[in-house]
Amino acid sequence: MYQTVLEPRVSETDGVGHINNTVLPVWFEAARNPLFSLFTPDHDFTKWKMVIVKTTLEFISQIYFGEDVEIRTWVSKIGNSSLELYEELHQHGKLCARNTAVYVNYDLSAQKSEPIPKKIREELHKHLIEDKAKVQR
Repeated sequence: MYQTVLEPRVSETDGVGHINNTVLPVWFEAARNPLFSLFTPDHDFTKWKMVIVKTTLEFISQIYFGEDVEIRTWVSKIGNSSLELYEELHQHGKLCARNTAVYVNYDLSAQKSEPIPKKIREELHKHLIEDKAKVQR
């Protein structure tokens, strides 16, 4: 599992006093930086590999300014050229949101997917979750 702690900003708070729902996809993406580094270590966008093809976000509880949030990211599936991530956002030890995201390892110059390299696949397996229900709290 990858863990990322973020500090909510006052500008992310909406008129009813909680973190706006448009912020969470950005936070989840920020927590994926270690994965982006696996696929494109130099972060050169001309060689970028991870292309998102699907995301599903579920809001469970309100999130507030003034208290850090923790995002936990697991790999839930590894295909030939794609991977699925399972992510949770916690504040005050409480599950506030969960998300799944599907990425494809993509060659931008050839405009096609390509197999995930063995070395990256081995690293992804270290973060593989077998049963999402076991971690959901």
